[in-house]
Amino acid sequence: MGFLGSVLRFLWGQCCKPTTTNDNESLGPHGVSATTVGISALAHDLLNFETTSQVPQALSKHVVSSKRAQSNWYKKLLEAWRNAKPPPKTPEEASRLIIATLKRHQKADVEGLLAFYGLPLPHTLVEQTVGVPTHRPEGLKFELQTLPVDGRAVADGDTITVYVNTTDPRESASIPNEVQIAAVHRSEARSCRDYTRADELHQQIINAGYRFISIENEEILARKYRIRLRGIDAPESAMPYGKEAKDELLKLVQGKCVDIFVFDQDRYGRLVGDIYCNGKFVQETMLKKGMAWHYKAYDRRPELDKWERDARAKRVGLWASSNPEMPWEWRKNKREQRR
Repeated sequence: MGFLGSVLRFLWGQCCKPTTTNDNESLGPHGVSATTVGISALAHDLLNFETTSQVPQALSKHVVSSKRAQSNWYKKLLEAWRNAKPPPKTPEEASRLIIATLKRHQKADVEGLLAFYGLPLPHTLVEQTVGVPTHRPEGLKFELQTLPVDGRAVADGDTITVYVNTTDPRESASIPNEVQIAAVHRSEARSCRDYTRADELHQQIINAGYRFISIENEEILARKYRIRLRGIDAPESAMPYGKEAKDELLKLVQGKCVDIFVFDQDRYGRLVGDIYCNGKFVQETMLKKGMAWHYKAYDRRPELDKWERDARAKRVGLWASSNPEMPWEWRKNKREQRR
């Protein structure tokens, strides 16, 4: 089978394997659910091609070239995958590998192959141009390094709740006495198996803006922060593209530790900041994918304006609509209706 086969088997085992379903509408073109198309299906077919030299039967419905040409693509993709260091781990990385490997082939074939696997098309891929600042930005108040973000804490496309370990020097010096005392008493209650009392004390801790979070079987006392992404305004949940914007932010931060550069606090008590995840500027991705507006009323950075204009020109995300309603106008109309 060789090294590549072992790698592909491992990836296939780690990804969500295709599952059958009675809901035909949830099936992608590859015959698996929308949550499993993509890199896992590609890995499966590359493994199958290495052992049988057969390409997927249904692929011909999505491309214009012959089976012989398709076999040539898969040979090239196998070689590209073997040479990739590290190999693709996300749909975006897999899409880039296909595009680079088949760049001399017909556009219809490349896009058809990507569509077959539910992978991002070329015009939707985002090139990151901004990384974590190497110097202190003007107006920065402080920086937070968070614990892994819980997906349930993503409220919409521009607001998330994060937790910071209280062992952080900035946090350890400011834990309220009542939280410290409740934490000690909770530990005592748990050691006595008085879980009712322990839960009551934990609720007191939560009410004070803290909570215990279990990470790798260790309980960590963490402080809660609500974060408003600086410089963008995403569609509200009830608006068109509200769900898509939330899902995109969720995909960017869920389960990951993020760096937050805090510049301000809004009237709702949320910290206003720039968020960086795995070295990528989250607001850049949201704007380039057409999942948010540049919030010019509160932010004048020219790069954010350019990213919005580029997304408009490509008609990606919410810009697929010719005249999408702006969220600040939507909120204003809702307020006036309640009067």
